[in-house]
Amino acid sequence: MNKLNGILLAAAGLLFAFAVEARPVWQDGDVDIEIVSDYGREFAKYEIENDGHTHRAYLEARKGKNYSIRVTNNSDNRIGLVIAVDGRNIISGKKSHLKSRERMYVLGPYQQAEYEGWRTSKKQVNRFYFTQVDDSYADAWGDRTAMGVIAVAVFKGKKPKITYDNYPRRQEKRLSRRGQGADTHESAPGTGFGESEYSPVRTVRFKPRSKASEKHFLKYEWRRTLCRKGVIDCQRSRNRFWPDSWDSGFAPFPPGRRNH
Repeated sequence: MNKLNGILLAAAGLLFAFAVEARPVWQDGDVDIEIVSDYGREFAKYEIENDGHTHRAYLEARKGKNYSIRVTNNSDNRIGLVIAVDGRNIISGKKSHLKSRERMYVLGPYQQAEYEGWRTSKKQVNRFYFTQVDDSYADAWGDRTAMGVIAVAVFKGKKPKITYDNYPRRQEKRLSRRGQGADTHESAPGTGFGESEYSPVRTVRFKPRSKASEKHFLKYEWRRTLCRKGVIDCQRSRNRFWPDSWDSGFAPFPPGRRNH
């Protein structure tokens, strides 16, 4: 599905960008974070902390599924976004500490963008997809220090005024060929380095403040892990008028013995 989108990409004050207006979404904090499928459907999210500055939630990962990080800027200023997946900066690929000196994307006032993968050039990204740890991008670098976490640090700009150009975005959506259906791997999930996709950006200037105004952490897990942790209630509902095992009130015959 073709659509217009907005992103800016920064390093040492230099940023790459394409941008477009998005409708304001009035929520607490400067941004909304959604993890969405290739069809725009949000993966299930379960909030556990929101104090205005730090936001934490569990996210249900689906094995083999591509995903994108959708960010909406709710403020009237442009903002910088340091985004890390499994502890790695999604632009540079380096170990992230969510600091203002790292490479970042930037959004203008009330804009929205989807970040779909690891950036490999000004025109290409390689897709995010949920996978097992030993197939993840972070593990390929021997780094499991922040596995299974999508993190976004928001930085306000020192100079909020800027003129944005509009760029059409071409997206070629593909169904992942990796592990469709139910989750079958018992270990913790990670994010893989998937198919290459066209994703052009341009350079602009942006000076972030030294400290993040807010941080978002999404801990993604397989459904069975969320069930085990009690994040979601996975107990099968019972029919109170028809129990699964019928109790006659008398002593049952031993296993292997039948009543003649």
